[in-house]
Order: sequence, then C-alpha cells, then structure tokens
Amino acid sequence: MKPIHLLFQSISPLPATVNPAQLIQGVTDRSLDVRPGYIFIAVKGYASDGHAYIHDAIRKGATIIVGEETLTDLPVPYVQVTNSRLILAKLASRFYENTKKKPIMIGITGTNGKTTTSFMLKHLVETAGYSCALFGTVVTIINGSERTSDKNTTLGPIELHKHLAKSTDDIVIMEVSSHALAQHRVAGLSFDFALFTNLSHDHLDYHQTMTNYFHAKKTLFSLLHVDGKAIINTYDNWGKKLVAELENEPLSLHTIGSGQELEIASITHDLPMKTTLIHNGEPVSLNVPLSGEHNMYNAAMAFLTARLMNIKQEAICSAFHTFKGAPGRFETFQHPSGAVFVIDYAHTEDAFSYCLQAINQLGATHITHIFGFRGGRDTGKRKAMIQATEKWSQSIILTFDDLNQMTPEEMRRTLHAIPLAHGKVIPDRTVAILKAWQHAKKGDWVLITGKGHERYKQPFHYDVHSDKDMLEQLQNGTLKPRNVTKTS
Repeated sequence: MKPIHLLFQSISPLPATVNPAQLIQGVTDRSLDVRPGYIFIAVKGYASDGHAYIHDAIRKGATIIVGEETLTDLPVPYVQVTNSRLILAKLASRFYENTKKKPIMIGITGTNGKTTTSFMLKHLVETAGYSCALFGTVVTIINGSERTSDKNTTLGPIELHKHLAKSTDDIVIMEVSSHALAQHRVAGLSFDFALFTNLSHDHLDYHQTMTNYFHAKKTLFSLLHVDGKAIINTYDNWGKKLVAELENEPLSLHTIGSGQELEIASITHDLPMKTTLIHNGEPVSLNVPLSGEHNMYNAAMAFLTARLMNIKQEAICSAFHTFKGAPGRFETFQHPSGAVFVIDYAHTEDAFSYCLQAINQLGATHITHIFGFRGGRDTGKRKAMIQATEKWSQSIILTFDDLNQMTPEEMRRTLHAIPLAHGKVIPDRTVAILKAWQHAKKGDWVLITGKGHERYKQPFHYDVHSDKDMLEQLQNGTLKPRNVTKTS
C-alpha cells in the first residue's frame, strides 16, 4: 500500500476530491487484475484500447482512473494525462519501489549482442562475488531463481517493477529493447551503466525509419543516474553518431573503438578465440571460449563495464575462461559424420554475416543455412538477409519461422516467390532440419537461425518444441512424428 499523494507527486496533479492520504492497494492497466483500492490506467494498445474497460475497472473496485481521453461522467476521480504509458511506468515504479536496497542497474541496448553481452557480464560479476539478476530475451533470473522470459525482450512496467521489488541481488542487468524504450516500459528506472552494442536494419515495421530506431535506442541514455556511465561501441557507425550526440551531455562517456579508451588490437580465430585489447594504452590478453569476431566486441563491452565497476583485470580475464555462452546463441551440435549443426537467434543481415563468417573461419568446407521470415514483421530487411546468406553459404533452405498473423499458405507463397541462387524451400521447419541432417557429411556446417532459444509457436510434422529439441532428438535417435497436418 502507498499513499496516493506520494504516487502522483511531481507526476500529475490530483483532483481536489481525492484525499491525499488515501492508500492505494495496487496499480494496473488490465481491468482483469483490478481489485478494490486500485488505480486503473487506461492505455491505448495495438489490439485494444484500455479506455473501453474503464467502467469494468470501476465495477471491480478501482478508486481512481488515469487516461488520455476527456471524460467527465465517471463515478470515481479521473486524472487526464497526455501519455498513459509513461504514467503507468512511473506509477508502477513508485508503487513497487524497494527503498531497502538499491542494486547497481545496468541497461544494454542495441540490435545484436545484447543477450551474449548480458550473460558475459553476469558471469564476470558473479565470479567476482556479486549476486546478479538478469532481465533478458532468454530468461529472467531473480535471487538465483530462473524462469523463461516472456515474448518481449523487456517486461511490461507492472511485471518489471514487481520483479525488481522482489530482487535482493547486488546487480541487475537488463536487456532494453527499442520497443520498451519507445513505449516507456522502463520509465521511472535510473541506470548506473548504459551500454550500446550496435544498430542495424530491424524492427522498421514499428519504427519506420533507422533514425527513429536510433533515437529510441538513444533514450536509454536519458535514464542514466547523475553519476551513471555510458559505454558505447564506436566500431559501429551508429555508435559514433551516438557519441557525437552525447558528448555535451552531463554524463560519463566511455568508448570502445580505434584509438578509444578500449581498442581491439588483434583477434585469433581459434577455439578459444584470443584477442588483445588495448585498455588506456595498456595491452590485455583475453581468451574467450566462443566463436565469431562479433563476440569479441561483446567481450570488449563486458570487459570495460566490469573494469568500470572496479573489478580487477586479472579476475575478469580469468572469469572469461569459464564462460559457457548464452542459450540459443551459436550453440553447436555434433553430427555422427563429423558435421556440425549450429542454432542461433540471428534474424538480421548483420547477425547472419557474423555467424556465417565465424563458421567460415572455423574451416567449414560447405555451409547450409536454414532460416525463414517472421510473418507480419519488417519485410524491408529480407532482401539483405538473402544477400548476406548467399555471400557466405553454399546452400540455402528457406523454411517457416513464426507465422504470426499469416496463414501457412500465405507464408508458403512468400517463400516460393523469393529468387534463390542456390537454395530451396521446405516450409516445415522440422522436415527442413531433418533433410539437412540426413545429407550432412564431414566438413559440413549447418546453420539454423531465427529461433535460437525460442519455442515453436506452431506445430510441425515432428513432435519437438524448438530447434534445440529437434537436434537433441536427432542425436539421441528419439525423433517421432506427431499427428498434425503437414506443412511441407
């Protein structure tokens, strides 16, 4: 419970009829969750409008309503605001605020690398003796308890602040998506560290332009604590632009790039990969048990952040030796013939190139790339994705990814309409993987992208739940068909 005047202080004026000492029992934007004494915030969503559920919320006991529309006939006090999403996040932050302990807050944004960087950094700080919560694409981990994350990279504000209130961890690492920033899901939070990994063509079905996408990412840095630190990868051109726009801001700016505070001097593409970093003019040797040059950039981000947290260099370098990677990010599976299968979450042109170049550097003699496109999502990046995979692989199998609102027949037509220099279409994802498995031989690498850690959203011919499940059952000889209509 919180007094209503404390919740709305400096956020929005309250109607004169409201008792400032009134105790609020909860905050929600879902009428289904309303209980007596709750504040209901009406948010205009993409599938429905919360204003349509105001009377339902009042019947369930909401004592105050917040919304954007002009309403004068409600039986309870009403607060009109210009942005309900922003107010929702701020009220959730106030209501669930944990005043007993303030963890170190680390936010990571960028198109690629957020998940791997967050898992790297979590490993480094835990090895150094800190407890660490993680809010990310793959899992949410609080007080050592792990659960699979929701469909969104960043939780909605109510659930996010509920979890933060429960956390007793020393450090919180959070992947912060552009959608979350544009929708004010993390408003009300104050970050001690904000990291920018890179930016490439993605989510333009939502942001429309790269400039809009960039400015959504930039918003994270406006949420830095007064003593917070920004850590930016300037090997990426958008990172350079971000530095230029933040140089005159009152924040501590730290950069990775040529001639910068931290520079990647050399990379050896063995396993483990070896890199020499130059940190403030001094060389640092780092061994990272992952594949792919892109992971050296992720490692550099994690290294610099850990150093700025005053973790000793020797402890950081030692901890990297035992890092096991992030789920669904370049996970490898051995085929009986000696071929190697890889699953990865990659779903952009750059991410494709990172994975395929890594496989080439590991000595592949033939690369097959299995991937698809998400229905109803950014179609503008598809041509570049095809070009990237045709450049680096010898065979392509186009298959189903998430259909979303598309029918199987619509997606099948979409895939067959794409001209391929060296490829074919096998719509059923499990059949596509099986075909590649049946024909794999020593020296072959098969890259399966788009899903990574995620469970399938629709049933396929074989009774499996994910790309990883499919490959494990192939390895174990336990693969069985299910009784569904085939999509192949």
